[in-house]
Amino acid sequence: MHDPILVFTGVVAVITDTIRRLALDGDATTRPDRGAVSIEQVLWYAAAAISVAVVAAIIWNQIRDTASTPVQSPSAP
Repeated sequence: MHDPILVFTGVVAVITDTIRRLALDGDATTRPDRGAVSIEQVLWYAAAAISVAVVAAIIWNQIRDTASTPVQSPSAP
C-alpha cells in the first residue's frame, strides 16, 4: 500500500526541483555535460534495488504468515 500523502509530497518535490533547475540553469542544451554513468554505478544501483526487493519480500512473507495464524482466545482459569 502506498501512502497518498507521501506520494504527493514526492511528486511535488520532484516538480519543484525540476522547475528550480530549469530556472537556474536555463535551457537543457546550454548546460555543461556532467559525464556518463559508468556500468559500475548501474550495477551498484541494480544490486541495491534487488537487495531491497528481496528484504521486502522476506518481511512481507513473514507478516502474511503471522497474520494468517489463528488467534487463540483467552480462557478463564
